[in-house]
Amino acid sequence: MHVVDSHTEGEPTRVIVDGGPDLGLGPLDERLSRFRRDADSFRAFAVNEPRGWDAMVGALLCEPNDSSCDAGVIFFNNVGYLGMCGHGIIGVAVTLHYLGRLGLGVHRIETPVGVVAVDLIGPNEVTIENIPSYRFRKDVSVDVEGVGMVTGDIAWGGNWFYLVHGSPLPLQRENLDQLVTLSRRISKTLADKGHTGVDGAMIDHVEFSVDSADTDSDSVNFVLCPGGIYDRSPCGTGTSAKLACLAADGLLAPQTQWVQRSVTEGRFRASYRPGPSLQMDPLQDNRDTVIASITGRAFICGETKLIAQAGDPFANGIASQQVAHPVRNSDVR
Repeated sequence: MHVVDSHTEGEPTRVIVDGGPDLGLGPLDERLSRFRRDADSFRAFAVNEPRGWDAMVGALLCEPNDSSCDAGVIFFNNVGYLGMCGHGIIGVAVTLHYLGRLGLGVHRIETPVGVVAVDLIGPNEVTIENIPSYRFRKDVSVDVEGVGMVTGDIAWGGNWFYLVHGSPLPLQRENLDQLVTLSRRISKTLADKGHTGVDGAMIDHVEFSVDSADTDSDSVNFVLCPGGIYDRSPCGTGTSAKLACLAADGLLAPQTQWVQRSVTEGRFRASYRPGPSLQMDPLQDNRDTVIASITGRAFICGETKLIAQAGDPFANGIASQQVAHPVRNSDVR
């Protein structure tokens, strides 16, 4: 399997260039379902130990179903599949440029949850224009063991997020282990209490964010990803969901730059424009959306061939013990 590795503001992306599964043609959400059902060993082989590690996000390049797109991509991680991945799209664009497949300028990349525009500003800098993002539920409170009462918004930014108001601990590197533990408890409590996204979709990301004291950023965040690993980048889909909440509360005007800094110091510059109104369930109000624009940097880390020799007991990787959060067709909004 031929792969190219990059990191986006510290978060790794592994792009499968050749040697991935043949998923056929058709809509990408259907190909993702075939990937999960028929070829999950490719996912485990590419990103799990001993060839990868838990923070690795994989990206399978595909022929796009939408003829206006330059590429298609399906994202996955140590336990399952992602609808979209903001840092990953930036990494994919930089990788395609590195391979000579994408020039500077504006392009379109198809994902299982919609088309994302990418502007390759330079070999290592990309602005993405994400799919429509929106807040689904405001001020959802849960009583979490070892944490107490926690309040946050449920929002969609390409994945489902629970965006906590504030943080139980200072967002500093020395608190990372405790932040992971506490956010895992929040994730489990949300599931146990039946809190979901649209159509029962699992909330597979938890984010803490606080106002930044630095002049070069507006907010500092910590994001727990599916598989129980924290995001080293500021999280592109999480930043999109956060912008949707800020817009809904009237706290950020359209086209105003807002800088999100991760707990490990990566930065995304972001803004939004109003998006379309989404038709929800007849018993629910329609949702106003935002189209988030996010700028970040990615750098190539390596290019290699992953090999599975005959008799290798770990040819399909060492499985994580965390529970997978699959993307469903009902998540595509």
